[in-house]
Amino acid sequence: MLHPPRQSLQVAAVPPQPVPVRERDQDAPWHTEAVCRRDEAGLFFAPSKEPTAARLSREEAAKRVCARCPVMIECREHALLQPEPYGVWGGLTAAERRVVLARRRRRDLDLQKTARTPGPIAAAG
Repeated sequence: MLHPPRQSLQVAAVPPQPVPVRERDQDAPWHTEAVCRRDEAGLFFAPSKEPTAARLSREEAAKRVCARCPVMIECREHALLQPEPYGVWGGLTAAERRVVLARRRRRDLDLQKTARTPGPIAAAG
């Protein structure tokens, strides 16, 4: 049985696509312009006991929808801030969002450590 090659997160994630800037009604929530509102919700959320090949295919199809969405960044940030534990949001799966959150936590910790550590000039002063 052949297995598809594993892809790193950077390869598997859909890179942000330039989206034409439009005037958006600032009073309307971002999700009113989401492309996925016009697509089948089943594309973005896994049915129970979904086979791996079907899940990967469905997730890639969902990511293609996300790639053309004018509010993809807002959607992704919403899913990262909530955090949304299921489905494809902002072009990322739940597993990919966990990786992004872990990287953000590590970065924040590194920044905190750097801020607390005096530099060589301050130590010599």
